[in-house]
Amino acid sequence: MSIRKREWKTASGEDRQAWVVDYTSKGKRHLRTFNKKKEAETFETEMRGEVRDGTHTPRNKSLTVSQAGENWISASETAGLERTTIDGYRQHLDLHISPFVGNDKLADLAVADVRALEDKLAAEGRSKGLIRKVRVSLGSILADAQERGHVARNVVRELGRSRRKGKEKRAEGRQKGKLRVGVDIPSPAEIALIIAAMPADGKWRSFFLVAIFTGLRASELRGLRWQDVNLKKGEISVTQRVDAYQEAGAPKSESGHRIIPMPPNVVASLKAWKLACPKGDLDLVFPSDDGTAPMWHANIINRAWCPLQIAAGVSVQVRDENGKLVRDDEGKPVMQAKYTGLHALRHFYASWCINSREDGGLGLSAKVLQERLGHATIQLTLDTYSHLFPRGDDSAKLADAESRLFGNAT
Repeated sequence: MSIRKREWKTASGEDRQAWVVDYTSKGKRHLRTFNKKKEAETFETEMRGEVRDGTHTPRNKSLTVSQAGENWISASETAGLERTTIDGYRQHLDLHISPFVGNDKLADLAVADVRALEDKLAAEGRSKGLIRKVRVSLGSILADAQERGHVARNVVRELGRSRRKGKEKRAEGRQKGKLRVGVDIPSPAEIALIIAAMPADGKWRSFFLVAIFTGLRASELRGLRWQDVNLKKGEISVTQRVDAYQEAGAPKSESGHRIIPMPPNVVASLKAWKLACPKGDLDLVFPSDDGTAPMWHANIINRAWCPLQIAAGVSVQVRDENGKLVRDDEGKPVMQAKYTGLHALRHFYASWCINSREDGGLGLSAKVLQERLGHATIQLTLDTYSHLFPRGDDSAKLADAESRLFGNAT
């Protein structure tokens, strides 16, 4: 491996010079030309290490990041990943990766380039959470390219190893904050108002009672089949979900397959609803009005969930972009639903499972809660809900423990 200076004259007689790195990798000779000697020296230093470790990929055999990204998405489609997942990958590639490093050769990527991409995304206004997801996608692109023999190094993984474990996750958590009852999670009093405002019977009563007292995801509610509802045992088996494209498939993960017990009022509501439920080949518990298809998620939110909250008084006043209250033609405040998504009911279910029995909850352990929610890991459950578990050190319990300790001492 060597560096040599190359000098020549242009057709117009101008003197030009460049620096050439001459090296051999896997028995083949390669040349790289640089305008500055310092750039050539830096490249030579990197090449010495890569050639020694067998991790070098010649530039003429390397794809661009965009080309490798297309290969990655094609492989994901072939693997049968859900369309919503593929859509997310496509957005990462087209909107956040290709515009900045899409034309770069994989072999030219360095750890510094990944860090520079993060800085550019942040300057463009991307959130920390989105930047982290984009970096993960870029790492997956490089991993796929490694398997195909198009690049030897995965600089994203190298960057991850150089950072303190969990630092970014903790920073993101601080920015996002913890879920709060009455803000992100409906309070028991609000749930009582919502139940009181429900229709006396019918699909929507059963739908929201199941959502409140089983914690099913919206996709799992839309994909629930009667064959998975055991009314005698009072159990629901989660075996499928319906995605944003109305396509049925397996739950999000292996842990998503689970059995959830139902309280008596939920069972009674489902028994009544089963008699009136439109019959269809899909055997759905909560189908469209004619029973032929799953309900659209947006219809559930706009036609049922938000109106139900407003009817129950679980609402907030609408404000304009300047923070001023919006009023109707009669001067009355315009109200909107307090909780915009169905996931709020899943959060309530988690809090209900966590709360002690003295406080009207089930008092379940974190491990049982993980199983009920279908979380892939206990860490996900704890990261989301650990602050809701009783600490056991409130004033009354401390006083009781203290008195027992002093009593034993005497």
